[in-house]
Amino acid sequence: MPEKNGKFDTGLIRELAAILREADLGEVEIQQGDLRIRVSKPESPAVTMSAPAYVAPPVAHAPAPAAQSPAAAAAPAGDHPGTVKSPMVGTVYLAAEAGAAPFVKVGDTVKEGQTLLLVEAMKTFNPVLAPRAGTVTQLLVSNEQPVEYGEALVVIE
Repeated sequence: MPEKNGKFDTGLIRELAAILREADLGEVEIQQGDLRIRVSKPESPAVTMSAPAYVAPPVAHAPAPAAQSPAAAAAPAGDHPGTVKSPMVGTVYLAAEAGAAPFVKVGDTVKEGQTLLLVEAMKTFNPVLAPRAGTVTQLLVSNEQPVEYGEALVVIE
């Protein structure tokens, strides 16, 4: 699949570049078996100057975690041992389809292996599963929010 007649599938690379532009990401990377493809924007003064504008949207989502208990808000979510991070670059979906109930919400008790949310990458919906049982204390993303690899999504205590 990755190669056609000894050459890389340029359609796949173009699709990754489109995701990069649409989600305003710095880079997109996928891996299938031994094949690993990374598409990134070149570093330039214009990109460097626009970087603070990209950092601002997650701050706009900060009020959602602040609505949690003061104890939960005391420690940064990324440092919390119960933080579930994004396994890939993509778009978060909190429910299976538009209008459906979310997979989880703050205060829900989850079991190990339960679906917490979906991350869509290249038109494939990938479930993010609870790594352990516990209670969802923070939901750090909103529906249809673009996320980076390793970005904190949910905190389970």
